[in-house]
Amino acid sequence: MRNDDVRALYDRTMREHARPDGPGVRVERNGPLVRQVGGPDDWNGVVWSSPDLDAEGADAAIGAQIAHYTAHGLPEFEWKLYSHDRPADLGDRLRAAGFVPEPPETLLVAPVAPLTGAVALPVGVTLHPVTDAAGAELMAQAHERAFGTDGSRLLHQVVKRLEEAPEDFVALVVLADGEPVSSARMDLHPGTGFAGLWGGGTVAEWRGKGIYRALVAYRARIVAERGCRYLQVDASAMSAPILARLGFTALGTTTPYVYRRAR
Repeated sequence: MRNDDVRALYDRTMREHARPDGPGVRVERNGPLVRQVGGPDDWNGVVWSSPDLDAEGADAAIGAQIAHYTAHGLPEFEWKLYSHDRPADLGDRLRAAGFVPEPPETLLVAPVAPLTGAVALPVGVTLHPVTDAAGAELMAQAHERAFGTDGSRLLHQVVKRLEEAPEDFVALVVLADGEPVSSARMDLHPGTGFAGLWGGGTVAEWRGKGIYRALVAYRARIVAERGCRYLQVDASAMSAPILARLGFTALGTTTPYVYRRAR
């Protein structure tokens, strides 16, 4: 895998020519930027900035996004800043405009074929595709237990996706003796060569038992059958070492800069 070539392909197909990540949202080009706009429970934010964005134009572009999302009444939006984006001080400019950086994530990519191994789970643990609201509720419970955060937004997004656009979406929940202990999602992007892995959170007492690896293998098998070349993850500090051992390669970092409207 030629890292520079794959990163350029990712930038072109997944960012510059991004597609809506679910029903009820739209992707817009605004000068040197590409952004997604939806409702308050959807992901809203800037996904791509042109390499031609320079110091002179960056502040105006930032101000235009604040004005746009504020005019839509959205409580917050995100500027997804990658380590190779320009200008080099774009992060400083975002902070000066009121954005708050969240912990950086590692952009990891791997060829699909080597990841399609056995889906091995501990005794008493089962993996289930999520196809309805009841399954989505179990996903949200697993998410809350794994990450200690509210799962209501995830629940809304999964139910909406399953009802309105399930064809390129995979949702999974893992049960241990009937209790939700892990969940994961995948977005397929036909024609891009990439599928994105999301979630993969496991409750503390079930970590280190192969569940995360099994979730990756299960999803890799699905996209291999669909002819997808690469799996992509924006990995947390906890997930990145596991994925690196599975064969994922770091192509850089991405930092979510979040702008929250003053109340």
